Amino acid sequence: MRDSSNPVMRGVVRDNQTAGGYAGFGTGAAGAGQAAMYNQYGQQVPPYTQQPTTTTRQLTIDDVVTKTAITLGVLTISAIAAYFLVSANKALAMPLFGIGAIGGLVLVLIASFGRKQDNPAIVLGYAVFEGLFVGSISYVFANWMVSETSAGALIGQAVLGTFGVFFGMLLVYKVGAIRVTPRFTRMLFAGLIGVIVLMVGNLIMSLFTGGAGILRDGGPIAIIFSLICIALAAFSFLVDFDAADRLIRAGAPDRAAWGVALGLTVTLVWLYVEILRLLSYFQSD
Repeated sequence: MRDSSNPVMRGVVRDNQTAGGYAGFGTGAAGAGQAAMYNQYGQQVPPYTQQPTTTTRQLTIDDVVTKTAITLGVLTISAIAAYFLVSANKALAMPLFGIGAIGGLVLVLIASFGRKQDNPAIVLGYAVFEGLFVGSISYVFANWMVSETSAGALIGQAVLGTFGVFFGMLLVYKVGAIRVTPRFTRMLFAGLIGVIVLMVGNLIMSLFTGGAGILRDGGPIAIIFSLICIALAAFSFLVDFDAADRLIRAGAPDRAAWGVALGLTVTLVWLYVEILRLLSYFQSD
């Protein structure tokens, strides 16, 4: 079975997968293999099977939509609060940026490697931290890096572009224009690893040169790199949609919706930041 290129989504699928099904589904009939029982008349009777006191509801598309909307709503509120805090006190820009980026990364690592993707506290905590990151970086790009363009217009274009790509890829997935195959997933994962390596290398170089690095300086190479990142984020949605679809069809429990929401939010934030960065390149001095 293919895995998602998104580590969060991959964890959700694996954690809900069992040898015979998903999270207790398809694991065999209750009471199978029990010894036969007889009454006082020597007649065989079915073995007694205690019925579970609680039942786990299966995952539906409504669960995915609802949990994703809640997560994005919390992130949006946190981002707006961070933006206005920075606008009132510009010295808060870097602290909020750092707290949001580090806090969000830590919670994603805990969710991925600690197998807690379906924990709503971790998912919503990530949304709060990532909101601080998004709000502060939005202020920096819209007000410091771009001086002759309305901050609201730049951010609005980035938001529209992000959700435009999201719904566009959802349509592509629904009509089957691009099939999510194991080979497609492997190629996408390789591309993501390559981008991460280049980002880390550029960051290390920027520490020694004092600049933004060739991949983030706004030049032709930086523009091409941002376009590649946007394309990879867009194609990642296809794999995430496929993973969510397979969870629903396999009868995963409804709590898996939080993991799906986390995975989609991670990709949405990355896509938004890359689109915002690309727009700032074209509109900077």
